[in-house]
Amino acid sequence: MSNAFESGRPTLSASETVLITGGTGAIGEALCRRFGESGAHIIANCHPGDADRSNQVVAAVAEQGISIELAPFDVTDHEQCKARIETLDAASDGVSILVNGAGITRDASIAKLSPDDWDAVLRTNLDSVYHVSKACLPGMRARGYGRIINISSVNGQRGQFGQTNYAAAKAGMTGFTRALAREVARHGITVNSVSPGYVRSPMTDVIPTDIRDRIVDEIPVGRAAEPAEIAHAIGFLADRASGYITGIDLSVNGGYHIA
Repeated sequence: MSNAFESGRPTLSASETVLITGGTGAIGEALCRRFGESGAHIIANCHPGDADRSNQVVAAVAEQGISIELAPFDVTDHEQCKARIETLDAASDGVSILVNGAGITRDASIAKLSPDDWDAVLRTNLDSVYHVSKACLPGMRARGYGRIINISSVNGQRGQFGQTNYAAAKAGMTGFTRALAREVARHGITVNSVSPGYVRSPMTDVIPTDIRDRIVDEIPVGRAAEPAEIAHAIGFLADRASGYITGIDLSVNGGYHIA
């Protein structure tokens, strides 16, 4: 067990299947690289409308010797998630590790926030966690083993101006994590969440520079996180040696939540 923690890489076998929703985003790509180093079967989900860009990500990772199966499906569609995961389970030993990482932002103050933008964020960031987790759980229960890690956010804890939709979705994800952890613990399944702070990514690159600088000034370590640092925390929770950790939220935000 000590070797698993000392290596810094999740201890997985080549027969294990890892499903990462939003698997070709900044954190998703870092996760594909991290889990791919273990030789596990990596399935990266993307929205069907993002398949062209996602194929480019898969090709770039493949140049480093890491093979990824791309699985375009809409995580906001319950029946589509159920059907696709049943297909994935039938073609392998089943999904043993699920990372719910799909997420979008539609920022606006509540006075300007449209119902469509509220619904889009809640469907993608929160409803998808229900859809995909529910579809993966029968196989995990049957095998008596599973890891579910939900990517939440520091803004689900602190809140953020212009993000009532995003903050509500991420806070809801944390509650979902704790409740589901209680339901499935006796089946050998752990459920945890990771709450990143601000991460260097295309999503944060669109924040105006002056606002981004003010945010960084509030982070005790003085910088945004690298995607690989978030992947490291998720890999720790996915490790077989982490079986006694469930129902927690792991904050990875450079101290921003205490600033």
